[in-house]
Amino acid sequence: MTLTLDISWWQFALMALDYGIKFVMIGIVPSNRRPSSANAWLLLILLLPVVGLPLYLMMGSNYVSRRRHRIQQRADAELENVHLGIPDVPDGVELGADNDELVRLNRALTGFPAVHADVRHLWADYEMTMRRIAELIDAAETYVDIEIYAVAWDRTTWRVFEAIERATARGVHVRLLFDHIGSLKYPGYRKLGKRLKAIGVDYHRMLPLDPLRGRWRRPDLRNHRKIIIIDGRVGFIGSFNLIDRSYLVRKHVRAGRRWVDAFVELEGPIVTSLEAMFAVDWYTESGERIQLEPPVQADGDHIVQLVPSGPGYQAEPNLRMFNTLIHNARERLILCSPYFVPDDTLLEAVTTACYRGVRVDLLVGEKADQFMVHHAQSSYYEQLLEAGVHIWEFPAPYVLHSKFALADPGSEASIGVIGSSNMDMRSFTLNYENSLFIAEGPLLGEIKAVADTYMSVSRELTLERWGERPWYRRYIDNVMKLTSEVQ
Repeated sequence: MTLTLDISWWQFALMALDYGIKFVMIGIVPSNRRPSSANAWLLLILLLPVVGLPLYLMMGSNYVSRRRHRIQQRADAELENVHLGIPDVPDGVELGADNDELVRLNRALTGFPAVHADVRHLWADYEMTMRRIAELIDAAETYVDIEIYAVAWDRTTWRVFEAIERATARGVHVRLLFDHIGSLKYPGYRKLGKRLKAIGVDYHRMLPLDPLRGRWRRPDLRNHRKIIIIDGRVGFIGSFNLIDRSYLVRKHVRAGRRWVDAFVELEGPIVTSLEAMFAVDWYTESGERIQLEPPVQADGDHIVQLVPSGPGYQAEPNLRMFNTLIHNARERLILCSPYFVPDDTLLEAVTTACYRGVRVDLLVGEKADQFMVHHAQSSYYEQLLEAGVHIWEFPAPYVLHSKFALADPGSEASIGVIGSSNMDMRSFTLNYENSLFIAEGPLLGEIKAVADTYMSVSRELTLERWGERPWYRRYIDNVMKLTSEVQ
């Protein structure tokens, strides 16, 4: 009996193409990528090339555009000129060895020095925060600069937009940057541009997707920064968006979800750092230059440092900052993040801290607002609990959205970070973020008080209770863990 193999030329060509693509991608995907991320992408491409390859071509690179990288490189050079002669820490200030090390690390990666600041308030109440922003805009004399991820004109933010309208009417220049995709999904977006123009706001969308006008980039990149600057005198930084705390989405409203956030109100030289970061993003989207002045040296009760991050920064400044802060902790570590999906280095730093005898408290939401992130985050709980991490679940339907870290609170060596960055690989690698590193000052104690309040209403997750979850929950968590690596 004779066995014949009947393969037509086009079947052979498709098979050759399939193997050729896989062979090529094995040599391309790992370039400048973590092994875990590379393995996840290759697994998807090798098993499902029809799905995996298009996804990789669309979202597999953190490359933004040559133009944006050129702008960031020029901005870094200009920042060096602006900060020329300014020391890493203000004259006369002596930090501990660990704190000084972190300041030097942050400056080497971002160009920003540590400076003085007066912290006016740590805002955590949604309504009061919106009232305070409106109050300061009403007092503005020259300009207001706002850079916010998600913006909506709604029942909560109306007072801010009315204050903006009054400001523009008296000649104040109001600039507004908001993320295109980050704001697109919320009610009222279609009319938002017209309403902003009608009240005289000079606005631009960040990272716009507009292929008809030649504006195309990786579609899952986001500018997640959140800052407000009034007259170069007062600044805000933190996790608030300019939107109702329900985020207006029907499913959130039905579920009674309410976001919980924190915003730091600042004065002093640190506001100049915020202005410099805003100026780069404004120029990137508008082509208009904002004249920057060197920061005025002044006294203040805090020593702080702006740490921006994003695809333009190749060395992942916020990840390195968090890792160093965690490794420097001696007795206590408090981490708060709505999305805690660590890479291998952060996971190792946190668990190592436990093995060194550091008490680690991790504050997360009982239920995240995103299905995939919620399960990807949960996939790490068993490993964290076994290492000794105390996991506190903030009760649903509230969404714990504050983002901060504290090392050794209450001690002389206390340091901390607060800002827009989650502790996940998206924030470390893909999103444009901003964090405030706090080398010393009373703000550290205020953040600790907020953390204590969060923990007082949260329930601690135990290893015994976590072990009782059903098998299908384990399966979903592990599948979603794989998706977190696909970057």
